[in-house]
Amino acid sequence: MQDWRDRISMNPKVCHGKACIYGTRIPVSVITDNLAVGISRRDVLTSYPRLVAADLDAALLYTAELSKVDVNNA
Repeated sequence: MQDWRDRISMNPKVCHGKACIYGTRIPVSVITDNLAVGISRRDVLTSYPRLVAADLDAALLYTAELSKVDVNNA
């Protein structure tokens, strides 16, 4: 898997700077919310035809990295 930074962008002019899949207006949170409630990867990809499997992987890696952030030392 390549680095999530290759697939996710944060641009203040796109979706108010929220993390989105590069070249789309699909927020990472939409992907992770769908996967978290049990929607299959296939169904997410069908619902968002601009996404590919690597985008889902990047969204999960990004979210995993965020969970490691120590807010007390940020």
